[in-house]
Amino acid sequence: MPNQTKPVMRPYLAATADFASGKQTPRQFLEDSLALLEQWEPRIGAFVCTTAPAARAAAERSTERWRAGKPASPIDGMPVGIKDIIETVDMPTEMGSALFAGWRSEKDAACVRALRDAGAVIIGKTVTTEFAASEPRGTRNPWDTARTPGGSSSGSAASVAAGIASAALGTQVISSTVRPASYCGCVGFKPSVNAMNREGSHDIQSQSCTGVLGASLADVWQVAYEIVARVGGDAGTPGLQGPAQWPAAKKPKTLAVLETAGWDVASPAAKQSFNDRVARLKSAGVTIRNRHDDKDVAALENELLKATELSHRCNGFEAQWFFRTMRERGASKLGPITLERTYKYDHLTLADYRADIKERARIRAVYAALAASCDGCITLAAPGAAPEGLASTGNPEFGVPSSLLGVPALSLPLFEDGGLPLGLQLIGFFNADADAVAMSSWLMQAK
Repeated sequence: MPNQTKPVMRPYLAATADFASGKQTPRQFLEDSLALLEQWEPRIGAFVCTTAPAARAAAERSTERWRAGKPASPIDGMPVGIKDIIETVDMPTEMGSALFAGWRSEKDAACVRALRDAGAVIIGKTVTTEFAASEPRGTRNPWDTARTPGGSSSGSAASVAAGIASAALGTQVISSTVRPASYCGCVGFKPSVNAMNREGSHDIQSQSCTGVLGASLADVWQVAYEIVARVGGDAGTPGLQGPAQWPAAKKPKTLAVLETAGWDVASPAAKQSFNDRVARLKSAGVTIRNRHDDKDVAALENELLKATELSHRCNGFEAQWFFRTMRERGASKLGPITLERTYKYDHLTLADYRADIKERARIRAVYAALAASCDGCITLAAPGAAPEGLASTGNPEFGVPSSLLGVPALSLPLFEDGGLPLGLQLIGFFNADADAVAMSSWLMQAK
């Protein structure tokens, strides 16, 4: 494989026809991934650890299954990365923290076990911000190594963008899947809350969910589907619902534009790209509703102005016991952003929390009512291109609404800002993830 100076993603499902014909093998596909790892990893630092020998052995087994015409699943042989907030039996789970250096749970998280059973080839653990919060851990954006890849799924997004992995697991409780996907130019899929089994993931807040970052919509859907087909969603929930293969493209009839609190800080290029796309959607016959001409959308926008602080308060109370324990174990080993965060919401009481989750439920009901007259919502996935510097993971405002609402959201690599990637975000309705993916497919094709 030639040396790459710009990132090129490598969709996996599109290559599997060659596996069936014998023109290529999963082992060969993996070797290209490992060559890209060697090229890119010194520049971007996407991985905490890698397991090339085990990956090669898994790819050989996958190759034999494809030769026999009996792949374990459509993603059999797919090179994947696992965010280092998710447990793996054969690698440490360090959660981006010096307090957990070398820590092993000695088991796979449910989603990791499902990927292994589906034949996926795990390359390694991808870098997360500290405890999947806001403290960066040095990963660089493959498009410009002076810029952040976003967070907290930093390494997952960077590894996919560089072509090392065709997909990688992330998590999102604020903006941790859609924002890095936008900055790195890959597809990001944050499903409905509880849609994917989180047993063994240490991103524990009630708004959190496991997400998938990938080289194509087909890849991210298939990874999510194969996980849920084997281990379900969170306990007591039905899990992700939809077809066994990528949902067919579906043109939406009506979409609502959500500017959200992020619009005021969005770059001129980002706003222009988004507005141009809205105009083209109108020309294609899609009805567009927005806050300026629709009272229901205006009312929702008004509710979402409080999304960031309300989300942080809910998350802050839910993580109180954990952060207190971390301070007791070794405050000096915590990053300054994390340490400050451990104190910020320490004052919240159970009465405060009950009021907050009641308010969240009320806002979710306001949003759910929109489903009667609207297929979904569109907005930006980030305010602009990835900002320069590695001290921050960027502004999360555009990712917060879907997290607060608990609904599916996808970042689609359709825009550019100064020659760097920027995502269009589609937000769907609770447990209608397949519809959101189908509409996203149409939006990707309707360029």
